[in-house]
Amino acid sequence: MQITAAITRGTGEPFEITTLELDDPRAGEVQVKLTATGVCHTDAIVRDQVYPTPLPAVLGHEGAGVVEKVGEGVTTVAPGDKVVLGFNSCGSCPQCLSGKPAYCQHFYDYNFAGTRPDGTSALSDGDTAVSSHFFGQSSFASHANVSARSVVKVDDDAPLELLGPLGCGLMTGAGSIINSLSVGAGESVAIFGTGAVGSAAIMAAAAVGATTIIAIDLVDSRLERAREYGATHTINSGTEDLAARLAEITAEQGVNVALDTTGVTAVTRQAADAVGIKGRVGLVGAPALGDEATFEVGASLLKGWSFRTIIEGDAVPQDFIPRLVHLWRNGQFPIEKLIKTYPLDQINQAFEDSKSGETIKPIVTF
Repeated sequence: MQITAAITRGTGEPFEITTLELDDPRAGEVQVKLTATGVCHTDAIVRDQVYPTPLPAVLGHEGAGVVEKVGEGVTTVAPGDKVVLGFNSCGSCPQCLSGKPAYCQHFYDYNFAGTRPDGTSALSDGDTAVSSHFFGQSSFASHANVSARSVVKVDDDAPLELLGPLGCGLMTGAGSIINSLSVGAGESVAIFGTGAVGSAAIMAAAAVGATTIIAIDLVDSRLERAREYGATHTINSGTEDLAARLAEITAEQGVNVALDTTGVTAVTRQAADAVGIKGRVGLVGAPALGDEATFEVGASLLKGWSFRTIIEGDAVPQDFIPRLVHLWRNGQFPIEKLIKTYPLDQINQAFEDSKSGETIKPIVTF
């Protein structure tokens, strides 16, 4: 069938709206008519080939839509179901079998390779194959053949134009707080970066009862908005003395938890320095391959702090996304405060507004 899609043809080039051919869903796949899809930093760095995917490609990995067809063997959803789309995984490696699909041993092959596991692409442009199945979905398109493991059924009254970002960025931020770092009631948290991932982390920290939630960024407008959904303190690290402000807020004890969402290794060091004794540091940003971070060792030995990298918020999408929807319904995860919608033909503007901070979470609608 013919579909409309935003395609990236060369490193760093703008997305081009074009017509492509989509094949039929194979065994274990679901064909989804997209309603909306989030714009994520990962799409930008793959477009720019910081993290490589074969080009030309249809990216997009925060889709939401309605099931139109199901392939052989699919029993989890049926035509007409509303779904949110998440990352893909093999389902059979030790990590998947132990409930940790975000650490699938074949994560690259299933999310970045641009093909199905058998090497075929679902998309073509005339005689030219186009990379498909980005994060199991390639949702910058009117329709997509999606791995069944990427599909999460949601309630019939779910607002699909709002929920797509739960599939990656917002799930990552919230999951980092709830799953990975196990933030508890009464704890103090510093969130470095208040984009979509950091904002979701702030919301989640408030939802679980953290009582000191410090938002750190370089953009004052983002910091002002962070207070609307849970931040108790804000620091502009470009104009304020970060260490002095953290010491003031925490009575020189440091925070219990620091989360770096920026992908800037100098900030990772700041996050490590921000925690107190037995503090926990998480990294969810995506620095360039080969980047290194340094940590001071002597004083660190006396703190007993821990550091971990986090993928997709340690979430199982089929479990965690419905939980986030429940938090949203209860008013504890107000993602509507983050978004601005753009039609597909304005996708490049959506990326520009995300980069500048004008929009925290752009959503492309179909």
